[in-house]
Amino acid sequence: MSAPELIRIVSRSSPMALAQVERVRGELAARHPGIRTEVVPVTTSGDRWMGDLSALGGKGAFTKEVDAALLAGEADLAVHCVKDIPADRPLPAGTTFAAFLERDDIRDALIHPGGLTLDQLPDGTRVGTSSVRRIAQLAASYPHLQCVPMRGNANRRLEKLHAGNADALLLAVSGLERIGRRDVVTEILPAETMCPPIGAGILALQCREDDTGTIDAVSALGDRDAFREATAERMFLHVLQGHCNSPIAGYAKTERSGELSLRACVFTPDGKTVLNAHEWAGPLDPATLGTSVAVALLRQGARDLIDSIAH
Repeated sequence: MSAPELIRIVSRSSPMALAQVERVRGELAARHPGIRTEVVPVTTSGDRWMGDLSALGGKGAFTKEVDAALLAGEADLAVHCVKDIPADRPLPAGTTFAAFLERDDIRDALIHPGGLTLDQLPDGTRVGTSSVRRIAQLAASYPHLQCVPMRGNANRRLEKLHAGNADALLLAVSGLERIGRRDVVTEILPAETMCPPIGAGILALQCREDDTGTIDAVSALGDRDAFREATAERMFLHVLQGHCNSPIAGYAKTERSGELSLRACVFTPDGKTVLNAHEWAGPLDPATLGTSVAVALLRQGARDLIDSIAH
């Protein structure tokens, strides 16, 4: 199959999403200088809606229109953050992951205009975030802080912080790096303090299954560690059948030896109950590791906990 002359890349139209596309275009150009690329931006319902995501059916609100453009043949390649792709249901029929790019930083950052760290924030500090994962973990470890709803892209949230809508913000380090705003970071929180979302820091390249030319061209951009980590994490979430209001967090990690482990947590929204599991793959393949960690949490009561949360 000969390489395509042009690859049309569909993406959300936010500055961060377009920055992610530029990374893909750069890596493609380095490997296949003969292939031209073109960006097809779409505005998703998740980008337009500033209310509770569950009202739109959850995370799929950020991927539905992108998937539709791919399936309609209006684009050849979609670039997604793995954390935005629902894992409780399969990918749209006729599409497949062609590659997972090398993983970026998985951690969250605190942004505080006065330079305070999370441990230094005084009682009643308003922390801007709409993430149920962050809210539950703050409630568990920092119950004296107050979370205030904050949606919109990272630039918009920074504007809201400076307008006084909150006293501090929590944002993903990788996202801030992608839009060139690492300068605003006050403190990077270790994953043990703020466990990341499933798929944090990984970009997935999605193609139509029958488009072997594009699949062959972009699969070389894939990273083996990111593939194994994303596979374990997504299978974990799939087995748990978590929804967008479920405070679920976790990350797989590949050691230099090649050993893979998965640490994961399920919380009640108020942070009062925290279920933990951490396992090493050993001889298990990544998907089996994800299943095993999910089963460990189900044995601790994760099913009842998830099902008790309205969505």
